[in-house]
Amino acid sequence: MSRVFFHLSVVIFLTLLSQLGGLAWIVALCFRKRILAFVAAYATLSVTALWVAPVMGREPLPCISGDALKMQSKLFCVLNRQYVTPELKVVLHEFANRMESTFPDTTTRILDANFPFVSGFPLLPHLSHNDGRKVDLAFYYQDDSGYLPDTAKSPIGYFAFEDGPTDCPRTTLSLRWDFAWLQPFWPDYELEPLRMTAALKWLGSDNRIGKVFIEPHLAARFNASSSRIRFQGCRAARHDDHLHIQL
Repeated sequence: MSRVFFHLSVVIFLTLLSQLGGLAWIVALCFRKRILAFVAAYATLSVTALWVAPVMGREPLPCISGDALKMQSKLFCVLNRQYVTPELKVVLHEFANRMESTFPDTTTRILDANFPFVSGFPLLPHLSHNDGRKVDLAFYYQDDSGYLPDTAKSPIGYFAFEDGPTDCPRTTLSLRWDFAWLQPFWPDYELEPLRMTAALKWLGSDNRIGKVFIEPHLAARFNASSSRIRFQGCRAARHDDHLHIQL
């Protein structure tokens, strides 16, 4: 019974983490060299998804290639979290190209998007990334030398928060994590104001976009006045470490 519970727990964990990992583990249970079989099965399923998902309405964002639009970390691709609808893919490429054209050498970096299959399938810990129409983008940063291309405070683009006022009460039953202990470990980068202001202005004026989530103190700091620029609420994760975009 304990072995059944263990394998069931592994299947659930890998499914929630990567959508296809649980199925790969089930396949691996048929082989003696289980870890090797899991890696082979998972790689096969993930590569197959690159070809099958577009037929079902979701397309992968660039993981290896890409100039103006790139993944912040290959980890998101390894975990099959780089899929969006064709419309959102067009929006992202056009936005990234506009940023690069206006500010040469600018790279727009993608964080979590969506899994390849099944609308409504949760992409934890996000509350709404379940239909291919949402994506997170990293902020644009600078240091004393100027803009930093291909760079974020955090290796994965999350959890490097910008200090600012909030009306949200402190509570343990919330995804609004502070990770105060982690903040001193990040490099001393600052948000690049020209790119941040332009990004919020252009995203807020794009009629294809429904909402852009960012903390109110950052929206005020970068003069983002569009009705599409919104506060995500106190139940959701903080959005002073990244941008959330949805159609």
